[in-house]
Amino acid sequence: MRSLWRTAAKLLGVYKLYEYLLEREVQRAPVPAHIAFILDGNRRWARERGLPPTAGHRWGARRVEEVLKWCYDLGVRTVTLYVLSTENLARRSKEELENIFEILSEKLDEVMSSEELSKRKVRVKVIGDRSLLPPHIVSKIEQLEEKTRGHRERFLNLALAYGGRREIVDAVRRIVQDALSGRLDPESLDEKIFGKYLYTGDQPYPEPDVVIRTSGEMRISNFLLWQIA
Repeated sequence: MRSLWRTAAKLLGVYKLYEYLLEREVQRAPVPAHIAFILDGNRRWARERGLPPTAGHRWGARRVEEVLKWCYDLGVRTVTLYVLSTENLARRSKEELENIFEILSEKLDEVMSSEELSKRKVRVKVIGDRSLLPPHIVSKIEQLEEKTRGHRERFLNLALAYGGRREIVDAVRRIVQDALSGRLDPESLDEKIFGKYLYTGDQPYPEPDVVIRTSGEMRISNFLLWQIA
């Protein structure tokens, strides 16, 4: 099965594979309320063409914009993009991370100056450990979140410096704090209440209906572990 997905990714291109998988899903059933993407395969795309990793990341960023518009035109209410994991931060070279942050900074500026989010009433939320991100990136994230705070029609989650295990640990810490302060009765804790403490817990569609890894590989890579269980 894995070899089949790899072959499809090579024949169609990873971002054409997005559209193929999405179209196949929506033909089978009603439009998904929440689609999550594990953004993967950009470095491989660049390597196969003799290009530096940065070229792959820039190419991938442009394709993501197209897929987002496709999702919202289709009627998808929530999109979550796994952009940068805690594992990426630990394993990628300093040079590659600097290039990724440069591209991310440019894209955040473009989104801030665009009217697309306002037109579609998209609320942006960044999920992950912001303490691991450069200060100038955090500043732009906060500006973008504030600009879109009042939008409730559609949602875009950007997973940056994100890890699924860490999200669960953060949720447990907050639950313990609320229990100790008297804001939460430990006896009332169940799966529904626990879910409210996760990064997506304040949204109408916190759990993805569809998860797509853009390289075609069949791995979840520490992504939304509770939500997709």
